[in-house]
Amino acid sequence: MQTKDLSFVRIELEPARPAPAGERGIGKWLRTNLFATPVDAVLTIMGLLIIAYVLPPIIRWAFIDAVWSGPNRTVCATVSQGGIQPDGWSGACWAFVNAKFQQFMYGRYTFSERWRVNLTAIMFVALLVPLLMPRVPKKTLNAIAFFVVFPIVAFFLLVGGAFGLAYVPTNLWGGLLVTMVLSFVGISVSLPLGILLALGRRSKLPVVKMLCVAFIETVRGVPLVTVLFMASVMLPLFMPAGMSFDRFARALVGVALFASAYMAEVVRGGLQAIPKGQYEGANSLGLSYWQSMGLIVLPQALKLVIPGIVNNFIGLFKDTSLVYIIGMFDLLGIVRQNFADANWASAQTPMSGLVFAGAVFWAFCFGMSRYSIYMERRLDTGHRR
Repeated sequence: MQTKDLSFVRIELEPARPAPAGERGIGKWLRTNLFATPVDAVLTIMGLLIIAYVLPPIIRWAFIDAVWSGPNRTVCATVSQGGIQPDGWSGACWAFVNAKFQQFMYGRYTFSERWRVNLTAIMFVALLVPLLMPRVPKKTLNAIAFFVVFPIVAFFLLVGGAFGLAYVPTNLWGGLLVTMVLSFVGISVSLPLGILLALGRRSKLPVVKMLCVAFIETVRGVPLVTVLFMASVMLPLFMPAGMSFDRFARALVGVALFASAYMAEVVRGGLQAIPKGQYEGANSLGLSYWQSMGLIVLPQALKLVIPGIVNNFIGLFKDTSLVYIIGMFDLLGIVRQNFADANWASAQTPMSGLVFAGAVFWAFCFGMSRYSIYMERRLDTGHRR
């Protein structure tokens, strides 16, 4: 009697099958993210009710009843639907933003020379975008062009007084131009200087450590307004007779030093999180102090504190509005200054102007935040999920 051979050897791969209908599509996403548990369902429903209550009035104010153009504040005293209402009950007065947009961007920068600001902005974007894209080659040359060449070219373009360019004093600068210059200089200087201060604070040399600790704790112990006030008002009193610095330059130095002190503590936290074995491994390879820091320790430390670094950058970008206290007008300052214009003195213009400024600040801060999350995920190679 013969036994039937039931063995089976597959010689072809089983064709891929689509996921079950209940495990894909928008239904799966809703169940996973919004209705996974009864508590999630209740919170989702409450959130939708709040949005349904708040969103329609905002849309009506910002779009339906908004006034988009006009010669003065009189156009903002009416609404497109519902007839004439008292001043302050109308929609957004985007006509005010439209009329003052040039000032919001350039301040009082000479009108005929504003092409220089536009050219600087184009260069900034053209160099920054490839620097932020990991797959674009020649990162070293790109970084040198962005952090070394670009600031020099931008200085001569914006200030002028050389190469046939008319001189534009910094007291005419304002708006988004001042915000971007302060942020760029503060961010570019605070990170390398903060790294040096963090390394100095952890140094075994008593004098170096004492100086770094004194600087960091002194700067962190006072508000930025005090630093700006000292740089703008008090510093000239200690300068030799006949010697003075541009007020905008003093503000740049104050902002950069203030941000560096906070950046130093963020970087120091990353250095302390590195296991001692990494330092010992670098020493066993015969690397010098700077080689071990630059090749082994700092890359790991900076990767760990990316959220803190970007958080400092975001805070610095928003803190540029404090230069208003020393008579300089960044984006928020120039918006507030235009509230005093008699042609646009209306209850709707302040709200519209502040919303516009807030939207610009939010766009930049949100962009930095999302890029930070992207870099965290890209560099998270130490943990596999």
